Order: sequence, then structure tokens, then C-alpha cells
Amino acid sequence: QVQLVESGGGLVQAGGSLRLSCAVSGRIRSINTMAWYRQAPGKQRELVASITPGGSTNYADSVKGRFTISRDNAKNTVYLQMNSLKPEDTAVYYCNAAIKTQAGWWNNYWGQGTQVTVSS
Repeated sequence: QVQLVESGGGLVQAGGSLRLSCAVSGRIRSINTMAWYRQAPGKQRELVASITPGGSTNYADSVKGRFTISRDNAKNTVYLQMNSLKPEDTAVYYCNAAIKTQAGWWNNYWGQGTQVTVSS
């Protein structure tokens, strides 16, 4: 069974920083694009950033210049460095990845989510 486990969320003051991690475990054969999404109360889930195996990245306009997505392919882990945090960044952050299991199937997997709260 494939699992994605996030860590690094918490409560920070505006202007502060957090680093989220998402580690993939299980009998996986390969991981394609990995991404971070977030969902604030009463709002739709939105894409924050994505990264390909080769390191190509995409960011939501709202986080460009403040957030950085990266990955360590050897560790099957994706990171989200969040700087200059604002109260509007408050949300549950979810890790997502396209994964091929040892059974041979491609699928999209989601982490359980980690809460990020930014106080003013």
C-alpha cells in the first residue's frame, strides 16, 4: 500500500517560515509529478506548486517569490519551503503524487494533509 505522509505544519506568525515535507512509502516503482495543494475553510482545494522528476516547477501566482518546491528523488520526498507567510496562506496543505506501484498501476495519491496557520 502506498502512503504519503506530510510533516512540518504548524502555527507561525506573519512573515515567518515553514518547511513542509512529504515522504512517499510503499512498494513503488516510480514517482512522476509531485505537487502541493491547499484548502482553506469554505474554499476549494487549489494547486500551490508542482514539480516534475527532472525539477521543472510551477507555482500559483499567489505564492510566486515566496514558496519553493523541491524534491529528493533518492528519498522519495517532496518539500515546500514557505517564506514570508501571510494569514491568507492559512490552510490544510496536501501532498499529491503520480505513482506507479510494484503491481504496475499508475495512480494519483494524496496525503492526509497538514495544517498551516499563520497569525497576524
